[in-house]
Amino acid sequence: MNQGHLFLPASEGLRGTVEVPGDKSISHRSILFGAVSDGPVVVNGFLESADTLATVDAVRALGVSVEFVGSGHVVVHGVRWEGLREPEDVIDVRNAGTLMRLLPGLVAASPFLTVLRGDESIRRRPMSRVLRPLEAMGARVWGRKGNTLPPVGIMGGPLRGCEHHLAVASAQVKSCLLLAGLRASGTTLVVEPGVSRDHTERLLLSGGARLQRTAEPDGSVHITVEPMEALGLREIMVPGDLSSAAFLIVAALIVPGSAITVQKVGLNPTRTGLLAVLDRMGARLAVSVYDDAAPEPTGSIQAEYRSLSATDVTPEEVPLLIDELPLWALAAAQASGTSRLRGAAELRVKESDRLAAVTEALRALGVTVTEYDDGLDIVGRPGVWTGAAIRARGDHRVAMLGATAGLASSEGVHVDDVECIDVSFPGFADTMEVLSSPGGDR
Repeated sequence: MNQGHLFLPASEGLRGTVEVPGDKSISHRSILFGAVSDGPVVVNGFLESADTLATVDAVRALGVSVEFVGSGHVVVHGVRWEGLREPEDVIDVRNAGTLMRLLPGLVAASPFLTVLRGDESIRRRPMSRVLRPLEAMGARVWGRKGNTLPPVGIMGGPLRGCEHHLAVASAQVKSCLLLAGLRASGTTLVVEPGVSRDHTERLLLSGGARLQRTAEPDGSVHITVEPMEALGLREIMVPGDLSSAAFLIVAALIVPGSAITVQKVGLNPTRTGLLAVLDRMGARLAVSVYDDAAPEPTGSIQAEYRSLSATDVTPEEVPLLIDELPLWALAAAQASGTSRLRGAAELRVKESDRLAAVTEALRALGVTVTEYDDGLDIVGRPGVWTGAAIRARGDHRVAMLGATAGLASSEGVHVDDVECIDVSFPGFADTMEVLSSPGGDR
């Protein structure tokens, strides 16, 4: 039974140089895209977490061999789309929202039935945004409550290219439709109202896909893809996960006496929205890019303690830091002034209702928060929090928020569920402990 954990204050600050586990989004995609490549794909830096291992099990259920050859080193023996086989049982995505959204696009052209289920949080994930477009392309789909919720079923078949105009910018929805478009007759166009993560486009281009991405004057993004027989991926390097590094960075910014460096972390411009917002708040950050020639730019981030000032996050910015918004809220709670977030209703259908979970957590710390349907107002309370008990709600990012708050407290913060952290950051508590120890490097 999970008894929770008390995260103690880092009274002397955080110090040291660390690396974080591989990027979760890219790790998911490396397995899925490798499965339909035309031969073995070597993945280096793969994140071995609960979520990504669900993706490994999913492609194995589709007849694809995945071989672990060392820590973080995986070989996916691609079989092209023609080599995929009908699963003998329902595929359980467990807690992996990326898998639930992307896999339907991967199998939409395959002439067999695929049924997907997940845990309690997955069963609340809206699925009509991927199922309806796939149905328009020619796939047959099913789901609870009028094809809107998991479990879902996809009966694949011949697809036709379509135009898809997304209501909100979503990397997961976009990726699903681009995958289906690779096996559709004619051109598939996906139009996003704004910029979202582009890991899918980068990997597809490196695998030989005929894909074009155009930013329009009105702020929308148009992506077209043409059909192909198989991807030609050979090797994928997964950088450190910026979303995981963000917890260490914000911890350093709000714990007096801190100065840390996170190395070998991904610096994809569609993922660095939090850094831009923190910079507006007066954060002391230094970013260095090692390699911007690879599909995913990589570098290091230095962060030091400094007093922060309030700032607002606009709806246009939300897609660029969607997973880091709970952490931004924690930084805002330590900033002078009132910070505002709007346009973030999507947070209500993540692993938990993150707007409600963050509100509850910050109030437990004594911070004044006003919750709206799509955002928050946070009245900063600079200084050391006394302590609190925080309910993670089974959400890894809420649990890590509580842990980070504990470092900036005087008595520690108890988080009721820490096992969920393994979804994205195995070894998180150990990393925090090392940084809290004098002279600690990891």
